[in-house]
Amino acid sequence: MIPATRKVFIKTYGCQMNVYDSARMADVLAREGYETVEAPEGADLIVLNTCHIREKAAEKVYSEVGRIRHLKEEAKREGRRVEIAVAGCVAQAEGEEIIRRAPAVDVVVGPQSYHRLGETLARARSGGAAVETEFDERKFDLLPAPPKKAAPSAFLTVQEGCDKFCTFCVVPYTRGGEFSRPAERIVAEAKRLLASGVREIMLLGQNVNAYHGEGPDGRDWSLARLVRELAELPELARIRYTTSHPRDMSDDLVAAHGDCEKLMPYLHLPVQSGSDRVLAAMNRRHGREEYFRLIDRLRQVRPDLALSGDFIVGFPGESEADFADTMDLVERVGYASAYSFKYSPRPGTPAASREQVPEEVKAERLARLQALLSKQQKRFNAATVGLRMEVLLERPGRRPGQLVGRSPFLQAVNVDAPGRSIGEIVPVVVESLGSNSLFAALAGDAPARLSA
Repeated sequence: MIPATRKVFIKTYGCQMNVYDSARMADVLAREGYETVEAPEGADLIVLNTCHIREKAAEKVYSEVGRIRHLKEEAKREGRRVEIAVAGCVAQAEGEEIIRRAPAVDVVVGPQSYHRLGETLARARSGGAAVETEFDERKFDLLPAPPKKAAPSAFLTVQEGCDKFCTFCVVPYTRGGEFSRPAERIVAEAKRLLASGVREIMLLGQNVNAYHGEGPDGRDWSLARLVRELAELPELARIRYTTSHPRDMSDDLVAAHGDCEKLMPYLHLPVQSGSDRVLAAMNRRHGREEYFRLIDRLRQVRPDLALSGDFIVGFPGESEADFADTMDLVERVGYASAYSFKYSPRPGTPAASREQVPEEVKAERLARLQALLSKQQKRFNAATVGLRMEVLLERPGRRPGQLVGRSPFLQAVNVDAPGRSIGEIVPVVVESLGSNSLFAALAGDAPARLSA
């Protein structure tokens, strides 16, 4: 590896997969002699790792480039060179249009080609092509090994892309079709992460439970088979995965939630709407009753399972009755946490050309839904007060002597503990609630009432 002589600032938008991709870009650039810094000022390279999920995502990227362009201009006056790279899903969707509209951008790399970021920068410096948006399934094989020292919890991408073609979603167009990494290579990467100090791994994919990577036996492995294999690694204490699709919750994966001790009792399972009519218009290819049956099966094998979901409010054609079905579904399921959004048209998707629900109607419905989801989250958190659980301590807290970790249910937990405890899983008793986290005390030898 080239000694670090240059600095790179990476700004990440969107999902956990982008967080993973940003970390891997940092690894790629470290091989090129870059040190990652926390602010764009003084950086030699600024990377915007973009997300195309939200409305007008491309316009927001151009605005951001406009804001940081002055850093490039100031550096030029001082005799320094600052480069700007746009990566991620907006880069994939916009391609050379970004260079045309924002000449300050030197390099555009899509999510399947960021492993070539170093050579793309070199071509840009010599006046060559500066756009890389080709899909390359060899990407993971060409990435450098993760750093020797990592945080206690790490992301590991096992699957990319989507074949579902929901009518509101751009992922099939920006990330491509479903691709699953070979199981042997995932296990090898997991072992490298564990050797660097990782205790918990979050398996990532656009439809992670659609995973069907080739196993060392030559047969396709399911996500459940992969989880069970990873659970055999003694250094790995916790396993999570996201994001899932209800259609891909197979029997063996449901069973794994009941009998795999290292698989945490938390599941993000987006449903998007509680209306069968809207679900059909979204091309979700499942109905509300099917979703209810799946939740029942999961709770039969893991009664303490904490559920999270995604909801889109104001999808084209959504009536008040359709929205009432969503509210009913939320009431019946009960969520520990959830993400909810007003529908926003994504260019090129089928739903974008349909008649839109008025913005004020969307806003009013979203407010009602979020009030209900917030009530459920507070109720779930309040039920943990006084209980004992195990927390993976991940980082320092806001005040001296405080550490922050995660409960089995992915709640943020603040606890007074020595700094050397980072990376340990410790028993705590939850004492009180914060606005977005729990406050707990080390439990010592107190008997367990809630653990995973």
